[in-house]
Amino acid sequence: MAAVSLSAPPRPVYLLLGDDPFRIRLRLAELVAALAGGGSTESAGLVRWPSPDLGAPLGVTRHDARNDSPESMVMSGASQGLFAAVDERCVVIVEHAEALGSDSLLGDFPPDAALVLVTTEKLAASRAKRGAARAKKQQTPSVDLQGAVTRAGGRVERITRLAASDVPGWIAGRAHLRGVQLAPAAAGALAEAVGADSDRIEQELAKLGAFAVGRMVEAADVRVLVAGAIESDVFALTEAVVKHDPKTAIARLNELLTEGQAAQQILALLVWQFRVLLFASAMRNTDDANRMAKAIHASSPASLFRWRARARLVDRKLVTRAYESLYATDLAIKQGRLSGTTPADSDAMALTLCVLDLCGIAGADVRELTVGEPPHK
Repeated sequence: MAAVSLSAPPRPVYLLLGDDPFRIRLRLAELVAALAGGGSTESAGLVRWPSPDLGAPLGVTRHDARNDSPESMVMSGASQGLFAAVDERCVVIVEHAEALGSDSLLGDFPPDAALVLVTTEKLAASRAKRGAARAKKQQTPSVDLQGAVTRAGGRVERITRLAASDVPGWIAGRAHLRGVQLAPAAAGALAEAVGADSDRIEQELAKLGAFAVGRMVEAADVRVLVAGAIESDVFALTEAVVKHDPKTAIARLNELLTEGQAAQQILALLVWQFRVLLFASAMRNTDDANRMAKAIHASSPASLFRWRARARLVDRKLVTRAYESLYATDLAIKQGRLSGTTPADSDAMALTLCVLDLCGIAGADVRELTVGEPPHK
Protein backbone atom coordinates (compact mmCIF):
# COMPACT_ATOMS: atom_id res chain seq x y z
CA MET A 1 0.00 0.00 0.00
CA ALA A 2 1.04 3.60 -0.48
CA ALA A 3 2.15 5.14 2.81
CA VAL A 4 0.83 8.71 2.82
CA SER A 5 -0.10 11.41 5.30
CA LEU A 6 -3.70 12.44 5.89
CA SER A 7 -3.27 16.06 4.83
CA ALA A 8 -1.88 17.89 1.82
CA PRO A 9 1.77 18.97 2.21
CA PRO A 10 2.59 22.67 2.82
CA ARG A 11 4.42 22.68 -0.52
CA PRO A 12 3.27 20.66 -3.56
CA VAL A 13 6.43 18.56 -3.59
CA TYR A 14 6.08 14.77 -3.70
CA LEU A 15 8.48 11.85 -3.70
CA LEU A 16 7.15 8.51 -4.95
CA LEU A 17 9.45 5.60 -4.24
CA GLY A 18 9.19 1.88 -3.69
CA ASP A 19 9.96 -1.53 -5.16
CA ASP A 20 6.83 -1.93 -7.31
CA PRO A 21 7.34 0.05 -10.55
CA PHE A 22 3.87 -0.59 -11.97
CA ARG A 23 2.01 0.55 -8.87
CA ILE A 24 4.32 3.58 -8.65
CA ARG A 25 3.26 4.50 -12.19
CA LEU A 26 -0.39 4.05 -11.20
CA ARG A 27 0.05 6.38 -8.24
CA LEU A 28 1.90 8.88 -10.44
CA ALA A 29 -0.99 8.97 -12.90
CA GLU A 30 -3.51 9.37 -10.06
CA LEU A 31 -1.48 12.13 -8.39
CA VAL A 32 -0.83 14.08 -11.60
CA ALA A 33 -4.53 13.96 -12.50
CA ALA A 34 -5.38 15.40 -9.07
CA LEU A 35 -2.72 18.13 -9.26
CA ALA A 36 -3.65 19.15 -12.78
CA GLY A 37 -7.37 19.07 -12.07
CA GLY A 38 -7.29 20.67 -8.63
CA GLY A 39 -8.64 17.59 -6.86
CA SER A 40 -7.59 15.83 -3.67
CA THR A 41 -4.09 14.40 -3.78
CA GLU A 42 -4.96 11.60 -1.36
CA SER A 43 -4.99 8.18 -3.01
CA ALA A 44 -8.43 6.63 -3.41
CA GLY A 45 -6.85 3.17 -3.73
CA LEU A 46 -4.46 2.19 -6.51
CA VAL A 47 -6.48 -0.90 -7.34
CA ARG A 48 -9.26 1.43 -8.57
CA TRP A 49 -7.08 3.62 -10.81
CA PRO A 50 -7.59 2.47 -14.42
CA SER A 51 -4.21 2.99 -16.05
CA PRO A 52 -0.66 4.30 -15.55
CA ASP A 53 -1.08 6.37 -18.70
CA LEU A 54 -0.67 10.08 -17.89
CA GLY A 55 -2.56 11.21 -20.96
CA ALA A 56 -1.57 14.57 -22.48
CA PRO A 57 -2.43 17.34 -19.99
CA LEU A 58 -1.18 20.76 -21.13
CA GLY A 59 0.39 21.83 -17.84
CA VAL A 60 2.49 18.71 -17.22
CA THR A 61 6.19 18.41 -18.12
CA ARG A 62 8.30 15.28 -17.75
CA HIS A 63 12.04 15.18 -17.14
CA ASP A 64 14.57 12.37 -16.78
CA ALA A 65 17.14 13.17 -14.10
CA ARG A 66 19.70 11.01 -15.89
CA ASN A 67 19.71 13.34 -18.90
CA ASP A 68 18.14 16.69 -17.95
CA SER A 69 19.71 19.38 -15.78
CA PRO A 70 18.07 20.74 -12.60
CA GLU A 71 18.03 24.17 -14.26
CA SER A 72 15.77 22.90 -17.06
CA MET A 73 13.42 21.42 -14.45
CA VAL A 74 13.24 24.74 -12.59
CA MET A 75 12.54 26.50 -15.88
CA SER A 76 9.68 24.09 -16.64
CA GLY A 77 8.14 24.88 -13.24
CA ALA A 78 8.40 28.63 -13.87
CA SER A 79 7.08 28.56 -17.44
CA GLN A 80 3.43 29.07 -18.29
CA GLY A 81 2.16 26.91 -21.15
CA LEU A 82 0.98 28.67 -24.31
CA PHE A 83 -2.57 27.31 -23.97
CA ALA A 84 -2.62 27.07 -20.16
CA ALA A 85 -5.24 28.90 -18.11
CA VAL A 86 -4.06 31.80 -15.96
CA ASP A 87 -4.71 29.91 -12.72
CA GLU A 88 -3.51 26.53 -14.00
CA ARG A 89 -0.78 24.94 -11.90
CA CYS A 90 2.36 23.65 -13.60
CA VAL A 91 3.24 20.06 -12.77
CA VAL A 92 6.81 18.86 -13.29
CA ILE A 93 7.61 15.15 -13.12
CA VAL A 94 11.22 14.11 -12.55
CA GLU A 95 11.77 10.42 -13.20
CA HIS A 96 14.85 8.51 -12.03
CA ALA A 97 15.23 11.14 -9.30
CA GLU A 98 17.98 9.06 -7.69
CA ALA A 99 20.27 10.44 -10.42
CA LEU A 100 20.04 14.01 -9.08
CA GLY A 101 23.47 15.15 -7.97
CA SER A 102 22.17 17.45 -5.21
CA ASP A 103 18.99 18.66 -3.53
CA SER A 104 19.33 22.22 -4.91
CA LEU A 105 16.35 21.59 -7.20
CA LEU A 106 13.99 21.63 -4.22
CA GLY A 107 15.25 25.03 -3.03
CA ASP A 108 15.22 26.63 -6.48
CA PHE A 109 11.90 25.22 -7.66
CA PRO A 110 8.98 27.73 -7.85
CA PRO A 111 6.77 27.30 -4.75
CA ASP A 112 3.50 27.62 -6.68
CA ALA A 113 4.34 24.79 -9.12
CA ALA A 114 4.01 21.10 -8.29
CA LEU A 115 7.10 18.88 -8.31
CA VAL A 116 6.81 15.09 -8.37
CA LEU A 117 10.00 13.07 -7.94
CA VAL A 118 9.87 9.40 -8.90
CA THR A 119 12.41 6.74 -8.03
CA THR A 120 12.47 2.97 -7.64
CA GLU A 121 14.13 1.27 -4.70
CA LYS A 122 16.43 -1.53 -5.72
CA LEU A 123 16.11 -4.98 -4.19
CA ALA A 124 19.08 -6.50 -2.37
CA ALA A 125 21.75 -7.65 -4.83
CA SER A 126 24.15 -10.59 -4.68
CA ARG A 127 27.53 -10.25 -2.97
CA ALA A 128 29.42 -9.54 -6.22
CA LYS A 129 26.87 -6.98 -7.34
CA ARG A 130 26.90 -5.33 -3.92
CA GLY A 131 30.67 -4.94 -4.17
CA ALA A 132 30.40 -3.28 -7.58
CA ALA A 133 27.55 -1.08 -6.34
CA ARG A 134 29.62 0.04 -3.33
CA ALA A 135 32.53 0.96 -5.61
CA LYS A 136 30.21 2.96 -7.86
CA LYS A 137 28.54 4.60 -4.86
CA GLN A 138 31.91 5.85 -3.62
CA GLN A 139 32.37 7.67 -6.93
CA THR A 140 28.83 9.10 -7.13
CA PRO A 141 27.60 11.06 -4.09
CA SER A 142 24.08 10.11 -3.09
CA VAL A 143 21.30 12.54 -2.24
CA ASP A 144 18.97 11.99 0.69
CA LEU A 145 15.79 12.57 -1.29
CA GLN A 146 13.46 11.60 1.54
CA GLY A 147 15.11 14.00 3.97
CA ALA A 148 15.28 16.78 1.39
CA VAL A 149 11.60 16.47 0.48
CA THR A 150 10.57 16.35 4.13
CA ARG A 151 12.64 19.44 4.96
CA ALA A 152 11.10 21.24 1.98
CA GLY A 153 7.63 20.64 3.40
CA GLY A 154 6.76 17.99 0.85
CA ARG A 155 5.38 14.48 1.16
CA VAL A 156 7.06 11.11 0.77
CA GLU A 157 4.97 8.15 -0.41
CA ARG A 158 6.37 4.63 -0.44
CA ILE A 159 4.62 2.15 -2.71
CA THR A 160 5.73 -1.33 -1.71
CA ARG A 161 5.46 -4.65 -3.46
CA LEU A 162 2.21 -6.51 -2.83
CA ALA A 163 2.25 -8.89 0.12
CA ALA A 164 1.27 -12.48 -0.66
CA SER A 165 -1.99 -12.01 1.27
CA ASP A 166 -2.86 -8.94 -0.83
CA VAL A 167 -2.39 -10.58 -4.25
CA PRO A 168 -5.88 -12.22 -4.49
CA GLY A 169 -7.62 -8.94 -3.65
CA TRP A 170 -5.48 -7.03 -6.13
CA ILE A 171 -6.26 -9.54 -8.89
CA ALA A 172 -9.99 -9.36 -8.11
CA GLY A 173 -9.96 -5.56 -8.12
CA ARG A 174 -8.00 -5.20 -11.37
CA ALA A 175 -10.14 -7.87 -13.05
CA HIS A 176 -13.33 -6.03 -12.02
CA LEU A 177 -11.88 -2.79 -13.37
CA ARG A 178 -11.19 -4.45 -16.72
CA GLY A 179 -14.54 -6.24 -16.82
CA VAL A 180 -12.87 -9.66 -16.71
CA GLN A 181 -14.87 -12.38 -14.97
CA LEU A 182 -12.56 -14.77 -13.12
CA ALA A 183 -13.73 -18.04 -11.62
CA PRO A 184 -12.34 -18.52 -8.07
CA ALA A 185 -10.11 -21.37 -9.26
CA ALA A 186 -8.84 -19.20 -12.13
CA ALA A 187 -7.98 -16.35 -9.76
CA GLY A 188 -6.09 -18.78 -7.53
CA ALA A 189 -4.20 -20.28 -10.47
CA LEU A 190 -3.25 -16.80 -11.69
CA ALA A 191 -2.05 -15.76 -8.23
CA GLU A 192 0.12 -18.88 -7.96
CA ALA A 193 1.58 -18.37 -11.43
CA VAL A 194 2.48 -14.65 -11.30
CA GLY A 195 2.85 -13.97 -7.56
CA ALA A 196 3.16 -10.32 -6.49
CA ASP A 197 4.26 -9.00 -9.90
CA SER A 198 1.59 -6.30 -10.39
CA ASP A 199 2.79 -5.41 -13.88
CA ARG A 200 2.50 -9.01 -15.05
CA ILE A 201 -0.90 -9.37 -13.38
CA GLU A 202 -2.09 -6.45 -15.53
CA GLN A 203 -0.73 -8.00 -18.72
CA GLU A 204 -2.15 -11.45 -18.01
CA LEU A 205 -5.60 -10.05 -17.16
CA ALA A 206 -5.62 -8.17 -20.47
CA LYS A 207 -4.70 -11.38 -22.29
CA LEU A 208 -7.29 -13.47 -20.46
CA GLY A 209 -10.00 -10.85 -21.06
CA ALA A 210 -9.26 -10.72 -24.78
CA PHE A 211 -9.35 -14.52 -24.96
CA ALA A 212 -12.58 -14.98 -22.97
CA VAL A 213 -14.54 -12.25 -24.83
CA GLY A 214 -17.05 -11.73 -22.02
CA ARG A 215 -17.38 -15.29 -20.74
CA MET A 216 -16.10 -16.54 -17.39
CA VAL A 217 -12.36 -17.25 -17.31
CA GLU A 218 -11.75 -20.75 -15.94
CA ALA A 219 -8.66 -22.27 -14.35
CA ALA A 220 -8.02 -24.27 -17.52
CA ASP A 221 -7.78 -21.01 -19.49
CA VAL A 222 -5.17 -19.70 -17.08
CA ARG A 223 -3.11 -22.87 -17.39
CA VAL A 224 -3.16 -22.65 -21.19
CA LEU A 225 -2.46 -18.92 -21.53
CA VAL A 226 -0.37 -17.92 -18.52
CA ALA A 227 3.27 -18.97 -18.43
CA GLY A 228 4.07 -20.62 -15.12
CA ALA A 229 0.51 -21.73 -14.33
CA ILE A 230 1.06 -25.37 -15.23
CA GLU A 231 4.33 -25.30 -13.28
CA SER A 232 2.32 -24.38 -10.18
CA ASP A 233 0.00 -27.34 -10.75
CA VAL A 234 2.92 -29.71 -11.27
CA PHE A 235 4.46 -28.23 -8.12
CA ALA A 236 1.37 -29.40 -6.21
CA LEU A 237 1.75 -32.82 -7.83
CA THR A 238 5.44 -32.99 -6.89
CA GLU A 239 4.66 -31.89 -3.33
CA ALA A 240 2.10 -34.69 -2.99
CA VAL A 241 4.67 -37.17 -4.32
CA VAL A 242 7.29 -36.00 -1.81
CA LYS A 243 4.72 -36.40 0.98
CA HIS A 244 3.94 -39.93 -0.32
CA ASP A 245 0.28 -38.95 -0.74
CA PRO A 246 -0.85 -41.07 -3.72
CA LYS A 247 -4.50 -40.01 -3.48
CA THR A 248 -3.71 -36.31 -3.90
CA ALA A 249 -0.96 -36.97 -6.44
CA ILE A 250 -3.16 -39.08 -8.73
CA ALA A 251 -5.99 -36.54 -8.43
CA ARG A 252 -3.66 -33.71 -9.50
CA LEU A 253 -2.27 -35.82 -12.34
CA ASN A 254 -5.76 -36.65 -13.62
CA GLU A 255 -6.71 -32.96 -13.54
CA LEU A 256 -3.69 -32.07 -15.67
CA LEU A 257 -4.36 -34.88 -18.15
CA THR A 258 -8.09 -34.06 -18.35
CA GLU A 259 -7.21 -30.45 -19.20
CA GLY A 260 -5.23 -31.71 -22.17
CA GLN A 261 -1.68 -31.40 -20.82
CA ALA A 262 0.66 -33.78 -22.63
CA ALA A 263 2.19 -36.56 -20.56
CA GLN A 264 5.67 -35.69 -21.83
CA GLN A 265 5.24 -32.08 -20.76
CA ILE A 266 4.16 -33.13 -17.26
CA LEU A 267 7.06 -35.57 -17.10
CA ALA A 268 9.55 -32.85 -18.13
CA LEU A 269 8.24 -30.54 -15.42
CA LEU A 270 8.47 -33.32 -12.83
CA VAL A 271 12.11 -33.86 -13.78
CA TRP A 272 12.78 -30.12 -13.51
CA GLN A 273 11.10 -29.84 -10.12
CA PHE A 274 13.00 -32.81 -8.70
CA ARG A 275 16.13 -31.06 -9.92
CA VAL A 276 15.00 -27.95 -8.01
CA LEU A 277 14.44 -30.18 -4.96
CA LEU A 278 17.96 -31.58 -5.32
CA PHE A 279 19.50 -28.11 -5.48
CA ALA A 280 17.33 -26.82 -2.64
CA SER A 281 18.59 -29.60 -0.38
CA ALA A 282 22.12 -28.21 -0.79
CA MET A 283 21.15 -24.55 -0.39
CA ARG A 284 22.45 -22.75 2.70
CA ASN A 285 21.84 -19.03 2.13
CA THR A 286 20.62 -16.41 -0.34
CA ASP A 287 23.89 -16.42 -2.28
CA ASP A 288 23.51 -20.18 -2.78
CA ALA A 289 19.95 -19.61 -3.97
CA ASN A 290 21.01 -16.97 -6.51
CA ARG A 291 23.82 -19.17 -7.83
CA MET A 292 21.69 -22.31 -8.03
CA ALA A 293 18.78 -20.49 -9.64
CA LYS A 294 21.07 -19.51 -12.49
CA ALA A 295 22.47 -23.04 -12.74
CA ILE A 296 19.03 -24.63 -13.21
CA HIS A 297 17.50 -21.70 -15.10
CA ALA A 298 14.95 -21.05 -12.36
CA SER A 299 12.84 -17.91 -12.80
CA SER A 300 13.97 -16.66 -9.38
CA PRO A 301 15.59 -17.87 -6.15
CA ALA A 302 12.05 -17.89 -4.67
CA SER A 303 11.36 -21.24 -6.36
CA LEU A 304 14.27 -22.71 -4.43
CA PHE A 305 13.22 -21.19 -1.10
CA ARG A 306 9.74 -22.60 -1.74
CA TRP A 307 11.24 -26.08 -1.67
CA ARG A 308 13.84 -25.54 1.04
CA ALA A 309 11.75 -26.70 4.02
CA ARG A 310 10.50 -29.75 2.11
CA ALA A 311 14.02 -30.58 0.89
CA ARG A 312 15.25 -30.96 4.46
CA LEU A 313 12.88 -33.89 4.93
CA VAL A 314 13.93 -35.68 1.75
CA ASP A 315 16.84 -38.09 1.56
CA ARG A 316 19.05 -37.44 -1.48
CA LYS A 317 18.79 -41.18 -2.21
CA LEU A 318 15.05 -40.64 -2.74
CA VAL A 319 15.79 -37.95 -5.31
CA THR A 320 18.21 -40.29 -7.09
CA ARG A 321 15.57 -43.04 -7.07
CA ALA A 322 13.04 -40.56 -8.47
CA TYR A 323 15.38 -39.70 -11.33
CA GLU A 324 15.62 -43.39 -12.20
CA SER A 325 11.85 -43.74 -12.20
CA LEU A 326 11.34 -40.61 -14.32
CA TYR A 327 13.98 -41.76 -16.82
CA ALA A 328 12.36 -45.21 -17.05
CA THR A 329 8.97 -43.56 -17.64
CA ASP A 330 10.41 -41.48 -20.45
CA LEU A 331 11.77 -44.63 -22.09
CA ALA A 332 8.49 -46.51 -21.57
CA ILE A 333 6.54 -43.70 -23.28
CA LYS A 334 8.95 -43.36 -26.20
CA GLN A 335 9.21 -47.14 -26.74
CA GLY A 336 5.47 -47.80 -26.33
CA ARG A 337 5.90 -50.27 -23.45
CA LEU A 338 2.24 -50.00 -22.41
CA SER A 339 -0.71 -50.69 -24.69
CA GLY A 340 -3.68 -48.37 -24.38
CA THR A 341 -6.65 -47.55 -26.55
CA THR A 342 -4.74 -44.59 -27.95
CA PRO A 343 -1.11 -43.42 -27.68
CA ALA A 344 -2.28 -40.73 -25.23
CA ASP A 345 -3.87 -43.42 -23.03
CA SER A 346 -0.63 -45.41 -23.07
CA ASP A 347 1.35 -42.32 -22.07
CA ALA A 348 -1.10 -41.55 -19.26
CA MET A 349 -0.85 -45.14 -17.97
CA ALA A 350 2.95 -44.92 -17.87
CA LEU A 351 2.85 -41.56 -16.09
CA THR A 352 0.29 -42.82 -13.57
CA LEU A 353 2.49 -45.81 -12.81
CA CYS A 354 5.44 -43.44 -12.38
CA VAL A 355 3.55 -41.24 -9.89
CA LEU A 356 2.49 -44.29 -7.87
CA ASP A 357 6.11 -45.49 -7.89
CA LEU A 358 7.32 -42.08 -6.69
CA CYS A 359 4.74 -42.23 -3.89
CA GLY A 360 6.27 -45.51 -2.73
CA ILE A 361 3.43 -47.83 -3.76
CA ALA A 362 4.64 -51.42 -3.80
CA GLY A 363 4.53 -53.19 -7.17
CA ALA A 364 4.48 -49.95 -9.17
CA ASP A 365 8.18 -49.94 -10.10
CA VAL A 366 8.11 -48.38 -13.54
CA ARG A 367 11.70 -49.45 -14.15
CA GLU A 368 10.49 -52.99 -14.78
CA LEU A 369 8.84 -51.77 -17.98
CA THR A 370 12.20 -51.06 -19.55
CA VAL A 371 13.71 -54.51 -18.86
CA GLY A 372 14.17 -56.59 -22.00
CA GLU A 373 13.45 -55.82 -25.62
CA PRO A 374 10.87 -53.19 -26.56
CA PRO A 375 7.68 -54.52 -28.15
CA HIS A 376 7.57 -54.74 -31.93
CA LYS A 377 5.02 -52.49 -33.65
